[in-house]
Amino acid sequence: MSRYIPETVRQTVAERADFRCEYCQIHQNEAFYPFQIDPIVSMKHGGKTLLDNLAYCCFPCNVNKGSDVGTVLLPQHIFIRLFNPRADHWEEHFSVVSGKLHPKTPIGEATIKVLKLNEVDRVIERQ
Repeated sequence: MSRYIPETVRQTVAERADFRCEYCQIHQNEAFYPFQIDPIVSMKHGGKTLLDNLAYCCFPCNVNKGSDVGTVLLPQHIFIRLFNPRADHWEEHFSVVSGKLHPKTPIGEATIKVLKLNEVDRVIERQ
C-alpha cells in the first residue's frame, strides 16, 4: 500500500463519510485534531490503497486501531473482527446514548474495546 494518498482520493473518502469518523461518528468540525485516512486492512495485513479499503477517521480512532483487524473478547476467548465501514452498517453494530456508544453485536463490542470509544474524554467530545 502506498503511504501517499492523492488529495482527490482523500476528498472522495471524506465526502463519502459525510466528513464524519466512520468508526465513532464524530464530525470533523467537532474534533480537536485533523482527520486522517485509515486503511481498514493495513499494508501489514495485505491491504491496498484502494477506495474500498479506506475510511475517514478521527485521530483517536486511527491511533487506537493501528494495524489491528480484530481482538479477542473475554471470557469466551473468541477472536472477533473489527467494524469495517465498507462492509458493515454502523447502526447494526452500535447505538449511542448521551455520547456513549453501546454495542449491539460482538463486532461492535470488539470495536469499542480496541478503539477505546468510551473513554471519558471521547464521550465528552461526542456530547
